[in-house]
Amino acid sequence: MEHRRLGRTDLSVPVICLGTMTWGNQNSEAEGHAQMDLALDHGLTFWDTAEMYAAPPAAETYGRTEEIIRTWFARNGRRQDIVLASKVIGNADGGFPYVRGGGARADRANILAAVEASLKRLGTDYIDLYQLHWPDRTADRFGRTIANPVAAVDEVAIEETLGVFDDLVRQGKIRHVGISNETAWGTMRYVLAAEKMGLTRIVSIQNPYSLLNRSFEMGLAEVALREDVGLLAYSPLAAGTLTGKYLDGAMPAGARRAIDGRKSRYDTPRADPAVRAYLDIARRHGLDPAQMAIAFTIARPFTTSSIIGATSLEQLRIAIGAADLVLSDDVMAELDAVHAANPNPCL
Repeated sequence: MEHRRLGRTDLSVPVICLGTMTWGNQNSEAEGHAQMDLALDHGLTFWDTAEMYAAPPAAETYGRTEEIIRTWFARNGRRQDIVLASKVIGNADGGFPYVRGGGARADRANILAAVEASLKRLGTDYIDLYQLHWPDRTADRFGRTIANPVAAVDEVAIEETLGVFDDLVRQGKIRHVGISNETAWGTMRYVLAAEKMGLTRIVSIQNPYSLLNRSFEMGLAEVALREDVGLLAYSPLAAGTLTGKYLDGAMPAGARRAIDGRKSRYDTPRADPAVRAYLDIARRHGLDPAQMAIAFTIARPFTTSSIIGATSLEQLRIAIGAADLVLSDDVMAELDAVHAANPNPCL
C-alpha cells in the first residue's frame, strides 16, 4: 500500500487509515479484533480512534473503542506495528455531561486528564498522533455553519492548547499533534503559534471530505499544501451515503442512520440527485462506487490518508481495495462535472 509523509515528520502512513468508531456499538469486540487482523494483513497500519467512541456517543460506550484496541494489543503484542491516532474533545456546548464532569475543554487540566485516560484504555505508553477533536471556540463544524462567529469570553486560546500538546510531546506521551473539524483560520493560528512560540507543529487536519462535501478545497486545501498539514479525510463515503443505500429514504436495518437519533448531515434534499449521478459514473466505467469515492479522496494532492470505516469484513475488504484504484482522467472529469452541477450538497 502506498505511504505518504505525515506533515513534516519522518513518519509515513498508508493512504488508507482504519476508522474504528463502530467498535463497541455496531460492532462487538470480536468483530473489531477481526477488522484489525484483516487491516494488518493488508498493510493498513494507520488507525484512528477517539476518547468519545463508540459512535453515536453515549455514556455507556464512552471509551469502549479504545478498550477494544487495548485487548487486541494484549492478544498479539503488535503495538509497535501500528501508527495509532486518538482524539480529545473540546468545548461541547453543554453536551457530554459524562466526560470530565461535563466540563470538557481544550485546556491544560482537561487535556492532561484525557490523555492519561486514553493511554490507560489503549494499554500503551504513547499515542502516535493526538488530535483535538473539534475547536474549543465557536466555529463551523459538523455541517453547522456560523455566519458571524464570535469569540466566547472563556474560550481556550489555541496557543494554550498547543502548549499543552507540546509538553506531552516532550514527555513522550504523544509523538505528533493534529487538529480536526478545523477552519482555515484556526489551522493557520496553530501553524503561526508553533513558529512564534517554538512549539510542536501540527502535522495533520482531520476534516470531512467526499464527493458530497468538497468544501475543504475552499481555503483549507491551500493551507494543507503550503504548510504541510495533510488532510486525513473522514467520511469519504459520506457515512455510507455514496453507496446508494439511503436513496429515496431507505433505512437499512442496523445502518448508522438507523441507530443514530441525530439527523445525518448527509440527509439533504440535494444528496440523492448527486448520489445517483455518481453511481451512474461508477456503473458506466465498471467501478465499485465505494472504491471510486474513496479513491477520489486519495487522489487529491492535499490528502495524506483517507479514513475508512466498516461494520463487516466484506465492507472493509472493498474499502481497502480503493488503495489500488487509479481513476482515469475521464472519470475524474465526470466527477468534477457532477460537482459543478450540484456543488457540496452535504456540508
